[in-house]
Amino acid sequence: MRGRNRRAGSLVLREVSRPRGHALGRTAEEAACDSLVARGFVVLGRNVRLGPHEIDVVVRDGPTGATIALVEVRTRRAGALVGPLASIGPKKRKAMLDAAARFLARPPFSLDGVARVRLDVCVVQLAAEATTVEHFPGAVTAS
Repeated sequence: MRGRNRRAGSLVLREVSRPRGHALGRTAEEAACDSLVARGFVVLGRNVRLGPHEIDVVVRDGPTGATIALVEVRTRRAGALVGPLASIGPKKRKAMLDAAARFLARPPFSLDGVARVRLDVCVVQLAAEATTVEHFPGAVTAS
């Protein structure tokens, strides 16, 4: 684990930290994928690059489901000033819609049998005692 050094008198103490940055994001994405699979979704891809955009998770509602969800995974540390859903402002929303448009223009996966593509959000709360995942289907829309 990563940590940081802190001076206490003449000693240098090493504090062990919780996951930060990319490690925190990877941990949250794992938790979101596990939760979505437990709910019957099939993971088609993770960290799917579409030009300048990235989709955290792409899932289908079952092996032959008619809906594909492009999932944004959000997490915040305890005490953050802005909650995970509130952190999706106009700029992030536009990026998600642009990524969806690119996905539909040149799908990296077969869209056979797909009638609907939606933008979902998974909010992951990581805590020492438990990790919780809330799934918000269709949380981001064009209007």
